[in-house]
Amino acid sequence: MEQFHHPRPVRFGRAEGSRPTPERRHLMDGLTGRVLEIGAGDGVKLTCYPPGTEEIILVDSDPFLRATAKDVAAGVPIPVRVIDGTTARLPVPDASCDTVVCSLVLCCAPQAQAALAEVRRVLRPGGRLRFYEHQRSCNPAITLAERLITPAWSRMCGGCHPAHDVLAPIRAAGFVMERLDHFSLYLVSHVLGIARSR
Repeated sequence: MEQFHHPRPVRFGRAEGSRPTPERRHLMDGLTGRVLEIGAGDGVKLTCYPPGTEEIILVDSDPFLRATAKDVAAGVPIPVRVIDGTTARLPVPDASCDTVVCSLVLCCAPQAQAALAEVRRVLRPGGRLRFYEHQRSCNPAITLAERLITPAWSRMCGGCHPAHDVLAPIRAAGFVMERLDHFSLYLVSHVLGIARSR
């Protein structure tokens, strides 16, 4: 999960090149056109984008993360713009992106519905939302454990709430699920998916 979490180098370091996790590979597989990714992280994920990507727009509210991502962007062959913004305010025009990527963002967003309304706004008709998020477990015992660890987890992990249901707001925002994979990692349930805007 190092490529999805708080700013720190990817395992093995930049000198040996990026080693994308299987989740990151699935998230990026087949991407084309203009892609907006919410959350810059340390910028190393920029090296994981496939060659069919025409432009990457990274949005982050943290000036340190934007500066770090800009350093990495200088060595990436795909055009990259790193801009200031939040999940509730994506500073790009309506219907201007082919895909929006969210990695451990919606489980931290204070207002997931507002964030998803912005995602819908910037996506072209039929555009796709690709996401990798914490998702409340279907198992009641695990859900209880996720709720119990949430206060400490949230403080340590940038406001993340592992017991949130991120799928319901995605569907309520008007997205149709095309692919959905559930799995557990570090005793917390995750979901990786692709949803198409209507």
